[in-house]
Amino acid sequence: MNATAKLIPSTELARGNPIRLPNESAEYRKARNALLAEEIELRRHIERVAEQRRKLPPGGEVTKPYTFQGEHGPVKLAELFGDKDTLVIYSYMFGPQREQPCPMCTSIMASWDHKVPDIEQRVALAMVARSPIDRLMAARKARGWTKLKVYADVDGNFTRDYVSREDADVPGYTVFTRRDGKIRHFWSGEIYGVPSDPGQDPRGAPDLDPLWTLLDTTPEGRGTDWYPELEYPGKN
Repeated sequence: MNATAKLIPSTELARGNPIRLPNESAEYRKARNALLAEEIELRRHIERVAEQRRKLPPGGEVTKPYTFQGEHGPVKLAELFGDKDTLVIYSYMFGPQREQPCPMCTSIMASWDHKVPDIEQRVALAMVARSPIDRLMAARKARGWTKLKVYADVDGNFTRDYVSREDADVPGYTVFTRRDGKIRHFWSGEIYGVPSDPGQDPRGAPDLDPLWTLLDTTPEGRGTDWYPELEYPGKN
């Protein structure tokens, strides 16, 4: 979004909305256009936040030689970039203390698996967890994922530095850049470190799982006591 461009007020744009749906009442249309104005403001705010994120000053240089265990052996952090200048690492909750992966992390990763070819047109993407690589690969196969690349943070050095100092079993989302031969931290999801608003579940901004974005468009919403599961009875 061009910050210098003069924007048409959202209420004016909403008033010009030509869409009308069968048998709707005047009351419905008035409320819907008021909501449309808010949706336009939300779209603009999302772009303002993204622009502010892009303008962050350089983050801390990565000076430790982080090494992960991949499907075919040890892999250094720098190697995870491949031919890209930006690397996204999602740290998911599947440490040795867990019998199964976290359902919430699994939901996010399931939504990403078939999008990996699109994502990797722009940036590199890696999934990291604290369990041994054989366990991670077995879980990946069991979920039917074919495109997500998974790595084990065997010694936990990366996790303690960029996800949890206590090496706790929590998720993390970290973006790194490689410029002029240096790898730097760019951005991490930190919103989980602050309390949620009253009546809200913990959630990111942006929300990484399209499941919740879809449910937010329904009258039931995302609810307050429902979460995705790893398996559903009677479902393949």
